[in-house]
Amino acid sequence: MRFDDRVTGKIDAFAPHAKIIHIDIDPTSIRKNVRVDIPIVGDVKRVLTVLNKVLKEEVKEQWNEVCKAWLKQIDAWRKERPLTYTYSNEVIKPQFVVEKIHELTKGDAIIATEVGQNQMWTAQFYKFDKPRTLLTSGGLGTMGYGFPAAIGAQLAHPNKLVIDIAGDGSIQMNIQELATAVINKLPVKVAILNNRYLGMVRQWQELFFSERYSHTKLDESVPDFVKIAEAYGAVGLRATKPGEVEPVLKEAFKTKRTVFMDFVVDWKEKVFPMVPPGAPIDQMLFEKPEEKAEKKLKAVK
Repeated sequence: MRFDDRVTGKIDAFAPHAKIIHIDIDPTSIRKNVRVDIPIVGDVKRVLTVLNKVLKEEVKEQWNEVCKAWLKQIDAWRKERPLTYTYSNEVIKPQFVVEKIHELTKGDAIIATEVGQNQMWTAQFYKFDKPRTLLTSGGLGTMGYGFPAAIGAQLAHPNKLVIDIAGDGSIQMNIQELATAVINKLPVKVAILNNRYLGMVRQWQELFFSERYSHTKLDESVPDFVKIAEAYGAVGLRATKPGEVEPVLKEAFKTKRTVFMDFVVDWKEKVFPMVPPGAPIDQMLFEKPEEKAEKKLKAVK
């Protein structure tokens, strides 16, 4: 991977006690952003093939102990800070939609994502346990990536369930590809987590810019995704209440056509944890600072 700011946070505080092995085919990328103890210039597949062989043959017992200790640490962190959200009977929580998708597919689907909160919630609440089942643009921030990626995956795997989990902002970047999906009779499913905002940017404006919202509210300009789907000859479905989420998903999954699902979700929901701009990774936020203070005050009372 590349050591970009999304990975490192504050560079001079990044993994200060670690020994870093950096593999990259481009020698100019080595030590470009972070110090490196062992630089290896080469094709990652070839390098890792050799590295795996060394680990298995020369340091197997030591490696197993290191792995056990690391997995134990991860389990402790999971118990200390489990990924969670507050369920509501009144409004759809986006995390709930992702959980329902995983529950109904039993993890046996190819999932694509757009960019933003939808991408983060998918990574957190869809429990991936199979390789090559997540198509996402990572830290590149490629809004509009998910729908074309899902179309490509469906062409490659015509008998698989392929789902693009999208936001109402990102899906509009390549929404015209509905024509491609319909013309080729591809049963791609698009689950739109519609919060009427450019959600990730809105979250940054709320947390780090004193709720000074600028050009992130899409409320009046968000199109009717059901009508757009139908206009292209696809199927459009909508859920506005938590009890409607599962029926909409089941209807979409059994439909052998392109389907847009418009889930009208709680616009206030945020992605946590997140690292504030310019901060090191060990100062990540797990909730809004004032909400954390409010909880502490309640605990004292």
